[in-house]
Amino acid sequence: MYEGRRTLRRLPEGRPELPYTHLDVVPQGRVIGAEIRGADLTRPLGPAVREELHRALLEWKVLFFRAAHLTSDQQRDFARNWGELETNPLLARGSADDVARFEKGGNAAPTFENVWHADVTFRERPALGAVLQLREVPPVGGDTMWADMAAAYDNLPDAIKARVDDAVAVHDFIPGFARFYGPEQLAPLQDEFPPVTHPVVRTHPETGRRMLFVNTSFTTHIVGMDRAESDRLLGFLVRQAHVPEYQVRWRWRAGDIAFWDNRATQHYAVDDYAPHRRVAERVAISGDRPY
Repeated sequence: MYEGRRTLRRLPEGRPELPYTHLDVVPQGRVIGAEIRGADLTRPLGPAVREELHRALLEWKVLFFRAAHLTSDQQRDFARNWGELETNPLLARGSADDVARFEKGGNAAPTFENVWHADVTFRERPALGAVLQLREVPPVGGDTMWADMAAAYDNLPDAIKARVDDAVAVHDFIPGFARFYGPEQLAPLQDEFPPVTHPVVRTHPETGRRMLFVNTSFTTHIVGMDRAESDRLLGFLVRQAHVPEYQVRWRWRAGDIAFWDNRATQHYAVDDYAPHRRVAERVAISGDRPY
């Protein structure tokens, strides 16, 4: 890691700051994260509101909605404004196949989300984004953090950019999930989710921003490098998400919604609330193949 002033550019270079006329957008961080006020997520979105929410998502990367209190069906309907919904057999099911349920504390089985990661990068087409709602919150703790991976790329030393700009890496679900399954359960999952390769630096298909696209949970090695060199370089790259200047942190209340661009961010669920319960439901939106 390194110290000193960092480039903190929220918008693509040359893109002007435009006003919002149908929403109140309240920044929560310098480059990432905004609370949205004035949008009723329990009702179908009008075209103008949907367009402004989409622009806000691209500009702020993660959007927060206080006390939305959506039903699972309303949460799914909101997410469908951005595409088909994704199912994930590796996660506990909520009220439908495309609703994942995260329940921790009490007698719930342990899970491990307190690592910086982007969702399902082990798929050929990782999720475009996700809509997460907290159903039950602990009395203190249980925040979630997001990091802007375009800012992380912008601030790489030129020598590192030269090494990674055209590199590809292997992503595999095994590092993130093998601890939860026995050998007999893993075999069919490995057939369904074989390792895939993605660029180490992907281009956002809508903004054109260049972004780091490797993470601790699923990226195993960089193609064409010996393992020691790959491990050293990946270690440096994944630590870029740890830089506070690139982050936003949300303190949840029951019924809050977070909607994030999985192409542009990584996230970390802070596990500091035991023995209290924390229950969340997530709906993911199918994405495209990174390039």
